[in-house]
Amino acid sequence: MIKLGIYKHSKKGTLYRVIGTAAHSETLEPMVVYEAQYENPVSKLWVRPAAIFEDVVEIEGKKVPRFVFIRQ
Repeated sequence: MIKLGIYKHSKKGTLYRVIGTAAHSETLEPMVVYEAQYENPVSKLWVRPAAIFEDVVEIEGKKVPRFVFIRQ
């Protein structure tokens, strides 16, 4: 279960607010819907498969969560 709230993207350092979860209309794959907390000319709202949102990435040789929960 992905908590609603503010997350930090570990690679970019940018903040996002998770506003909900959804199901992909064709596959029913769980998706995370989130909003950039900074000016982004491409899009303010984003969607990503929950499995990728919760994935672990390697940064400078360390394995860390792709998104780190900051606060509600």
